[in-house]
Amino acid sequence: MDNVKERKLSTKRRGHFQLTEEDIRELPKVLLHDHLDGGLRPETVIELARKNNVKLPYWDPLKLADWFYRGANRGSLKEYLEGFSITTSLMQTPEDLYRVAYEAIEDAKKDGIVYLETRFAPVFHTQKGLTYDQIVDSVLRGLKDASIKYGVNFGLIICAMRNMSPALSLEMAKLAVRYREQGVVGFDLAGDELGYPPKDHLEAFYYIQRNNFYITIHAGEAFGKESIWQALQYCGTHRIGHGIHLKDDIMVADDQIIEMGYLAQYVLDRRVPLEICLSSNIHTGAIPDLKYHPFPIFYKYGFRVTLNTDNRLMSSTTLTKEFSIAVKYYKLTLKDIEKLTINAMKSAFIHFPERLKIIYDIIKPGYIKFREKREKHNA
Repeated sequence: MDNVKERKLSTKRRGHFQLTEEDIRELPKVLLHDHLDGGLRPETVIELARKNNVKLPYWDPLKLADWFYRGANRGSLKEYLEGFSITTSLMQTPEDLYRVAYEAIEDAKKDGIVYLETRFAPVFHTQKGLTYDQIVDSVLRGLKDASIKYGVNFGLIICAMRNMSPALSLEMAKLAVRYREQGVVGFDLAGDELGYPPKDHLEAFYYIQRNNFYITIHAGEAFGKESIWQALQYCGTHRIGHGIHLKDDIMVADDQIIEMGYLAQYVLDRRVPLEICLSSNIHTGAIPDLKYHPFPIFYKYGFRVTLNTDNRLMSSTTLTKEFSIAVKYYKLTLKDIEKLTINAMKSAFIHFPERLKIIYDIIKPGYIKFREKREKHNA
């Protein structure tokens, strides 16, 4: 018995707590890689489907959620994306776009998220004749109204699609810049990487660069390190969406890096943020098993990694769950979660003073408060 007490006291003195999912949900968190059309609530999907006469495979929220999850969890990015044909079909009117955006902030609040960057491709929301401006206006209204009510800061990222025309990508880039004062914070290139290199869309990226705006690109998820290299050296990206194939430029033995290529060294040296999404990397087949995920090596050697949800509905996840996975498989501590959260906030596309304010007024005090609460509980 005395030995048990001694171990407990030792753990408290070192400040190591056994973090539960509820603990992690309580902590201030930052989410940078979230798809608006991949995060609808199952209940909302059902209500909007009834309203818009869209057929669903199930009308029970639990069964429908499981259907989306099973459909996405097939080891293929192309198949993972199939569920979006339903969700985007339900986001074709101003009121429906507003609702989905509003609920994204509401759900972020419940998940302990203090800053959210969500992204979407306006091109998928024109089926009922909305213009791109009407689409973006509707989403921003939902985000702003919910942000005011719930106190969650946000930024919106406009996506172009790799498999669509470079001319359309340029149009999306111009749309993003046009709304930079209303809440749009950056531009993304999304979609299946295989056969659609980012350098095909250079005019869009040049437009963003010439306007001193911000770029993130899905790269190194379903294709190799060459996709990351193009995103950086051709397209000038500021962040990498996923980036897990950066591991192809690193030689590891016994959980130690023994050799690093010039690309990986560049990403490390330049502090290029990696938007890591653990669950979806398994579901798309980008990684066969969590034990093979490069996240722990990236984190151990100082790459600026962040943890993200990607698609909350499709992967049946939250940011709390993603951190819980990392705690379970990679033994993250409270200190690690705080560091990853600050990494993410440093990497956000809002202005520097705003980032500092959230770090020093919200994130750091939140972790101090949590530690004090746990110390008091364990005293």
